[in-house]
Amino acid sequence: MAADPFRYYEFFAGGGMARLGLGGGWDCLFANDFDAGKAAAYAANHGAAHLRQGDIWDLTAADLPGAADLAWASSPCQDLSLAGRRGGLDGGRSSAFWGFHRLVEGLVREGRAPRVLVIENVSGLLSSNGGGDFTALGAALAALGYRFGALEVDAALWLPQSRPRVFVIATRGEDAIGAAGPSAPFHGPRVQAAWERLPAELKDRWAWWRLTPPARRNGTLAEVLEPDHAVAWFDEARTRALLAMMAPLHRERLASAGADGRAVGALYRRVRTERGEKVQRAEVRFDGLAGCLRTPAGGSSRQVVVVAEGGRVKARRLTAREGARLMGLPEDYRLPRAETAALKLLGDGVAVPVVRALAEQILEPLLTGAARAAA
Repeated sequence: MAADPFRYYEFFAGGGMARLGLGGGWDCLFANDFDAGKAAAYAANHGAAHLRQGDIWDLTAADLPGAADLAWASSPCQDLSLAGRRGGLDGGRSSAFWGFHRLVEGLVREGRAPRVLVIENVSGLLSSNGGGDFTALGAALAALGYRFGALEVDAALWLPQSRPRVFVIATRGEDAIGAAGPSAPFHGPRVQAAWERLPAELKDRWAWWRLTPPARRNGTLAEVLEPDHAVAWFDEARTRALLAMMAPLHRERLASAGADGRAVGALYRRVRTERGEKVQRAEVRFDGLAGCLRTPAGGSSRQVVVVAEGGRVKARRLTAREGARLMGLPEDYRLPRAETAALKLLGDGVAVPVVRALAEQILEPLLTGAARAAA
């Protein structure tokens, strides 16, 4: 007889990418997102039966049905991003985390606390406000009776996209399946530094979660792209203007890339400080990876595909469908029709195979062990 599915709540759900990663062995009891466009994408792909659009601060524990095994929260990262103003967990949007915390606190009081929590965010969570935000997060989890630990996971181990993210996993059980200490590549210097800054009482609540990286990454950037004839390329003048923004190092990288055949790279425009002045530069990589997908909101530049071959260079914007592949989404995933809305959805999302790896190696074993202990 098949085992009953694990039950979960999904907060800051976006287009339901965590739901895809958790897979068919999981049953969603409740999903929430503030953004109407993201909620529409969620409903288009997963249905709206368990979806509530609106501010997390408007929810109470009474709005959450049943008892969930897991609560997943991919809270807004704008105030924690290394590229942003870094207002920290008390910043305007990342403070939404405390709305999530308030709901879990209510569930604890009612005896319905999820056994496991996952909090996903950018790597800046580890160091924002001098590490004070991460310490505050750990203290908040410990006060609710949870043990916790963090992993910094780059989706590039599974997908051709450089996308490091922090996953804080917390459990109310004492059977944390962790190692005796940090292990590469998921407990790198930033995670270890965050742990070192914790006071002794929080270090006692820490778990070094064990995660095994995949044997090899599935594919390269070139393999997820549309055929050349199916996409619109920049004209020569626009391409020249883009390449003129390159610093000498990147011009040399581009010149050598296509010397031995077709080379496909990813390019972003970035603002750099040179000789005391801010200069916009085009920076390109030819390592088989796309740069981290970003939301276009807030002025972030859109990623550009560059192809060098036979001494010629052509460039174009990365499409939303290509971005979806870089997130591990299936081909039949329904993206918003507007390209900007689709890229916003993807830039704020979580990579599907990373969620699956966490579920298989940490979340499901934790919950299965809990079920055995209760039997």
